[in-house]
Amino acid sequence: MVYLYAIIGLGNPGREYMNTRHNIGFDTVELISSKYNIKLNKGKFKSIYGEGNIDDKKILLVKPQTYMNNSGMAVLDLYNFYKMPIENIIVIVDDVDIDFGAVRVRAKGSGGTHNGLKSIVYQLQRDDFPRIKVGIGKAKEDMDLADFVLSRFSQEDRTIIEEAIKKAARAAELIVKYDVNKAMNEINMKKDIKAQD
Repeated sequence: MVYLYAIIGLGNPGREYMNTRHNIGFDTVELISSKYNIKLNKGKFKSIYGEGNIDDKKILLVKPQTYMNNSGMAVLDLYNFYKMPIENIIVIVDDVDIDFGAVRVRAKGSGGTHNGLKSIVYQLQRDDFPRIKVGIGKAKEDMDLADFVLSRFSQEDRTIIEEAIKKAARAAELIVKYDVNKAMNEINMKKDIKAQD
């Protein structure tokens, strides 16, 4: 099926992880699900997911339930079942290495420092799937990275992140409607929102 796309937002399941920095992927998938009225009510592929359409393209909205570090197990299950082209697997993640509130689209690349992305690259044995990264800020020098990514945003920062989530959702739509190059051209060039002093 040529027109099947999977938009996979990474995060950790469970109430205690809701709205944490590491759950930006989940938040973006939920925004897309509400915009297109796609219910996330199916369970398979070690994930919660829903089926719907963006324009004439059929999409799966996916929230892996394996916990972040094993995200690749869920993605591999889905990939093996649907046998969709690798470029139709769109992964949305948080990123500590880009500016806070920035959104970057990449056509491929290593997992970098992100354990969820590393798990996907390891399980698929390839890294040529598009990914959308949302900058979540950097940990203070005395703060453990694991603690930082599982922390929540201040109210002021959350406002900026909500805008970044909208932009990430837009990036996913552009990849589905057109291709990853169109998304990179539009999203990566835009001036990013900066926190006011």
